[in-house]
Amino acid sequence: MAMLLRARRLLTEEGWLDDHQLRIEDGVITAIEPIPTGISQRDAELLCPSYIDTHVHGGNGIDVMDDDPDALHKLSIYKAQEGVGAWLPTTVTAPLDAIHRSLQRIALRCETGGPGAEVLGSYLEGPYFTPQNKGAHPAELFRELNLGELDELVAISRQTLRIVALAPEKPGALDAIRYLKARGIRVMLGHSAANYAQTIDAFDEGADGLVHCFNGMTGLHHREPGMVGAGLLDKRSWLELITDGHHVHPAMMQLCCNTAADRILLITDAMRAAGMPDGKYEICGHNVEMHGGVVRTASGGLAGSTLSLDAAVRNMVKFAQIPDAQAIHMASLHPAKMLGMESQRGSLAVGKRASMNDLNGQLQLQQIWVNGQPITL
Repeated sequence: MAMLLRARRLLTEEGWLDDHQLRIEDGVITAIEPIPTGISQRDAELLCPSYIDTHVHGGNGIDVMDDDPDALHKLSIYKAQEGVGAWLPTTVTAPLDAIHRSLQRIALRCETGGPGAEVLGSYLEGPYFTPQNKGAHPAELFRELNLGELDELVAISRQTLRIVALAPEKPGALDAIRYLKARGIRVMLGHSAANYAQTIDAFDEGADGLVHCFNGMTGLHHREPGMVGAGLLDKRSWLELITDGHHVHPAMMQLCCNTAADRILLITDAMRAAGMPDGKYEICGHNVEMHGGVVRTASGGLAGSTLSLDAAVRNMVKFAQIPDAQAIHMASLHPAKMLGMESQRGSLAVGKRASMNDLNGQLQLQQIWVNGQPITL
């Protein structure tokens, strides 16, 4: 099936092109070219790659860990409504059998497909953390790293496990990083009390970056740079960033852009309360409460976010004062590169999948296409 989309502005990896059109066949971009003179019709205002949310726990009242067989379908439709063309359902610290069931459901969705945004695989956030900086994760369910157990998780996921998060100071962490990297699985570091040196050691073994940078880890200090200092300085490190204005101060967003703009991954870390009214919810087996869109535990700690990825892009432009193209790349091209999928995803280029967003001048979503197919908003 062939399709032609004409845009007033079209975003490539090099920047915006004025008055260009996209030719699509069988869900793949076959040409990007100037719109011929004399044609005034435009199908899109700002045409850019659809977003990739690599860290999502839930939304619209649904959690990735729910046993409902339709949960991932419902969440995929919900995510597409915020401009997300592909995503990684993210687990939480839970009993091992519950994690296994979630990985199996994610693998099934990867294999069979379904409505809305594509599911690219799973992100295991927990249970390999330490009690310090645990966030909403239940410390009583944390586990020690065991290569046999990791091997079982990879097998249960039917090779769809994409990212494992862990605390690098745990016994066996460096061996686990080497094991996972040898199998093509990314490793992110977080919910940890690791110091600067321990974090650098993990990067030396192949760790890929920091889980929601600044949150759930040791922060910057002039005598101990901590995990944040290691992530900001080490050019091997990707930095997940929650730009809802609550998890990270705007000044720190600017600091990240000044030191690591090409390594920032905009994520939502959204939980089931995203898109829902204020009230009582649950995450990681804990009761939490949302007021004004901010979710907190009974002790006052943040418990995931209610951020949408299109809002994350707009917030990055506003808070960090960066160009819109740069913020869009942080939600599309950068996650594709982190996952090693940039040959097929993450930007508008000939040969890549035709997953695109049409935005208005305020970067609000007007339409999304996933593999060339329009999704009803």
